[in-house]
Amino acid sequence: MKKLLLIAILNIGTYCTTQAQSTVIIQKDPQIEKMVTEVSADSMKNYITKLVSYGTRNTLSSVTDSKRGIGAARNWVLSKFQCFAKSSGGRLTAKLDTSSYQPDGKRIDVPVILTNVVATLKGTDPNDHRVFVISGHMDNMRTSVMDREGDAPGANDDGSGSAAVLECARIMSKESFPATIIFVTVCGEEQGLLGSTFMAENAKKNKMEIAAVLNNDIMGSNNSNETNIIENTKIRVFSEGLPATEMDSKQLTAMRAMGLENDGPSRQLARYIKEVGERYVENLEVFMVYRPDRFLRGGDQLPYQQRGFTAVRITEMNENFYHQHQDVRVENGIAYGDVIANMDFEYLRKNTALNLSNLANLAKSPSVPQEVSITVAGLGNSSSLNWKPAANGKTKGYYVMMRETTSPVWQKKFYTTATEMKLPYSKDNYFFAVQSVSTDGNEGLVVVPSVVRETKTTTPPAKR
Repeated sequence: MKKLLLIAILNIGTYCTTQAQSTVIIQKDPQIEKMVTEVSADSMKNYITKLVSYGTRNTLSSVTDSKRGIGAARNWVLSKFQCFAKSSGGRLTAKLDTSSYQPDGKRIDVPVILTNVVATLKGTDPNDHRVFVISGHMDNMRTSVMDREGDAPGANDDGSGSAAVLECARIMSKESFPATIIFVTVCGEEQGLLGSTFMAENAKKNKMEIAAVLNNDIMGSNNSNETNIIENTKIRVFSEGLPATEMDSKQLTAMRAMGLENDGPSRQLARYIKEVGERYVENLEVFMVYRPDRFLRGGDQLPYQQRGFTAVRITEMNENFYHQHQDVRVENGIAYGDVIANMDFEYLRKNTALNLSNLANLAKSPSVPQEVSITVAGLGNSSSLNWKPAANGKTKGYYVMMRETTSPVWQKKFYTTATEMKLPYSKDNYFFAVQSVSTDGNEGLVVVPSVVRETKTTTPPAKR
């Protein structure tokens, strides 16, 4: 069993010394561990086989044919969500979410009714309005994005992401979580991220508290063309550094002054995914890529980022471009096409378990601590952090996170039940953050402190 070692400092509200440190082991949440064991490679093979059987899932293909095209595929996905809902005790509901598009002279040449398939697992805490989203795109394409007639299997792009969404819904619908989880397969991705743009824009208009989006796209094959690397023990997570939304000069100046160009919300989510995923999934390393997406490509995480939501892309370590956006054929001895034979379902199982463990840990965690700050009232070689309690959730305590400025991941955690901590580490040499911890030990997303330039003091007791 894989275990994570952390350093815990338990002397709260006082100056902590190295003698106060003790090594503790982070145990796995039994509920999450059980769900991870239920992720099935066979289930996802069945899902993808069914999706491939519809011939093509091009967004412009038939929406009325019951056996072929995007309409038949989306109706089947809806039926699967509805089947899972039967064992959810009324917590899971599913719907078709539609929008209309007119010809744009680019990737749409006829009026189109675009449909996302959305399943919502309602959270049990009425005061917790956070939403966590797992997404994959149901549509696919041949060499020409406008070709709606020819066969386009789309086993990996993005049958794999859609299968991950379905499998997480199947398993998690039988459980309950304080926060809400949305499982969605979107359409129109190949036509310009249309389905995710529609969903992200609606979320912004309706002021949904989407706390994190896990977009899964091309995550079920293990080999690359050109370099011929075969690798099924690594998965990439792409994340933006600076937020895509407009920032004023004051915000940019503060971020630059503190060296936080690498600590935007999506980058923090990527670190979180790495820590939690590697805790629960054996023989899988999360490889963080510090850019929003690959060169010349874009995924459904981008519309969320552009509207201020925290979102990342999860995708396989080594892509084979002979198997993406290609008519199925053999040419000059090279087999092209996105067919099931190229899939590695054990790899897809691990990558889906990565999603599930993170979704569950997030949805079970309290909300983030509020008004997190670090005091820089004067020169010194210690660091003092303060914060206010999380607004929602059953909070047991908090972790103060620490890492060297050049480290990609958090290196130490200091646990406290208080809302302040003073550490014997120089604020000049390290980055810090704070995260809430639930009564079951589930950690939430981290918050990087803002700077305060005055020392917070406690009012002395009145004289008697």
